[in-house]
Amino acid sequence: MDLHITILTLTVVLSTSAEFKHEAFEYVACSDTEEEYYIGYDEEEGGHVDFKQKRGVSTLPDFMESRTFPGFYEIGVDAMVGCKHDLPIQIENFKNLSQEMDAPQTSVYPKDDVQLGVQNTLICHVTAFYPPSVNISWTKNNVHVSEGMSLSLYRPRTDLTFNIFSTLKFIPAEGDIYSCTVNHKALQGQPQTKIWDVDVALPSVGSAVFCGVGLTFGLLGVAVGMFFLIKGHNCN
Repeated sequence: MDLHITILTLTVVLSTSAEFKHEAFEYVACSDTEEEYYIGYDEEEGGHVDFKQKRGVSTLPDFMESRTFPGFYEIGVDAMVGCKHDLPIQIENFKNLSQEMDAPQTSVYPKDDVQLGVQNTLICHVTAFYPPSVNISWTKNNVHVSEGMSLSLYRPRTDLTFNIFSTLKFIPAEGDIYSCTVNHKALQGQPQTKIWDVDVALPSVGSAVFCGVGLTFGLLGVAVGMFFLIKGHNCN
């Protein structure tokens, strides 16, 4: 996804001292075909607009008193109108500028503890990249897979680079190997791939044997001790 305009507005609130500084932000991004709008607080998303479903989506935790944003979808639509209006001008202004880029850092890990045959989710976390245009793909045993895959919105960081998550639902089977491949302009045509294989720790018989031997020697030691105690008592 090529986001040709990205507008990140940071508003400092409750900044009476550096110790209690907080930031609320509004994120607007658009291209010819893509639209993103969300708001947040201290790098945590508070809500975003689903333009396909034409609704605002609150992502505040359940314990918050208010989980609705009246008119949130309409605010997002207005933001997109302004973004799309400025798109041709911004493309022309930045067409010939050399753009600084930051290469992504990628990690892959399961959402839950892995159990063979139990559905789980692999998470591919791509972070610290700029600009916010990245392609992510998955393979299972060297075969491309897309079923069960999902992609998050771009998430801005305080250093003005971006995060994004791709997830893949899967059922662990011993010996399976998964990979997440990331392609970004800063990688200069050399995609970044992270491998994750199903490696479930089985109960170790060694520890059980060790405990059994230890218990045997422990009981033997007690028996020997009792023998000498009785013999000493008889000698007296």
